[in-house]
Amino acid sequence: MLGSNRRIAHLDMDAFYASVELLRYPQLKGLPVVIGGGRANITQALEHVRQQTLADEPDKEWDAAAQREALRRIPIDAFAKLAHYTGRGVATTATYAARQFGVGSAIGLMKAAKLCPQAILLPVDFDEYRKYSRQFKTIITEIAPVMEDRGIDEVYIDFTDVPGGQREGGRVLARLIQKSIFDATGLTCSVGVAPNKLLAKMASEFNKPKGISIVMEDELTEKIWPLACRKINGIGPKADAKLQSLGIHTIGQLAEKDLQWLIDHFGQRTGAWMHDSAHGRDDRPLVLESEPVSISRETSFERDLHAVRDKAELGAIFTTLCEQVASDLQRKGYVGKTIGIKIKYQDFQAVTRDLTQDHYTDDAKDIRHAAGMCLKRAPLAKRLRLLGVRVGALLKADETRDAQANPAAAPADSAQGAINSELRNGELF
Repeated sequence: MLGSNRRIAHLDMDAFYASVELLRYPQLKGLPVVIGGGRANITQALEHVRQQTLADEPDKEWDAAAQREALRRIPIDAFAKLAHYTGRGVATTATYAARQFGVGSAIGLMKAAKLCPQAILLPVDFDEYRKYSRQFKTIITEIAPVMEDRGIDEVYIDFTDVPGGQREGGRVLARLIQKSIFDATGLTCSVGVAPNKLLAKMASEFNKPKGISIVMEDELTEKIWPLACRKINGIGPKADAKLQSLGIHTIGQLAEKDLQWLIDHFGQRTGAWMHDSAHGRDDRPLVLESEPVSISRETSFERDLHAVRDKAELGAIFTTLCEQVASDLQRKGYVGKTIGIKIKYQDFQAVTRDLTQDHYTDDAKDIRHAAGMCLKRAPLAKRLRLLGVRVGALLKADETRDAQANPAAAPADSAQGAINSELRNGELF
């Protein structure tokens, strides 16, 4: 028995980053669009529209609303094309129109350019994605309060005791949540509803985009067993390759193997888990709160940067990362005392350095100073391809009485001035 009346939903936003961008640039709807480029083209195109607007309407106030309107008026030909891309960037995501050409997340942009050279290339805007992520999750919890946050664009929801959660296997409630999210944000999502998290996640992929898929207790053989083993969340490329070498290609074939056979080939823990998964068994509860271990930001460069020759550019990037981490800490209500940096060199080797302070902080200047101390302990002779900043040893800001846990921050301009002063006074960058 998979479960009595338990109904768990997995909700996955459809091409989330790309869909958010299409809200900003509706003129690109239906076109192949890839997220992962630089911002230069957008800045130039926006400035051109601004100049045209002010020429036509000299008295028009150029405020946030005017800028949003201008973004919608950027001509399609003004956007960067993937065909012209040079560099080693990676696609964050793509619209469904681009995915038809084989372009998806984590594919190199140079390779994507060969598959779909006509695609529009847009920059990543994580602040905007986080804003919409918070919005759709708030909508969900107002309807079904028991929700497990699984990342920026997906959640698990317990439908079991929510009005409408049992009707048509959960379809009625799923439809309500879909409509509520779309009405408030303009974004679409796909929902799978099943007796547990394992099956719900598989079901949410059945009918993308805008799909609702239901798996009932007696539908395992019909809807789950014909699927490839890789559809089980947790079976990766290596395990799948081994399964295929053993003649196991579908979940149904996996279910035919007895428990001891799986343990003999995959070990006690993995073998038992595979046996349960193939038979649709998963009693994991929804995790309503999970404390982060650390909060970090990192960025890969379009070209390798040198610590001396590209000091100004690296300094600006480093400062921005520290400010972003500080903003994340403040928004989430945490302070931390272990500050660290991550560097990846041109040869893909990586190093990390950490410094534990005697006080907690969420202050950008404080994080910048400590991270700069970490940089002094890292080899910087080789060119850099990635830089990251991390704050760990977290504590809820309201749980510490230490007066230094949340230092009184100077005004933003003063903090930035202090950071710039540090740069001028010879810090690494």
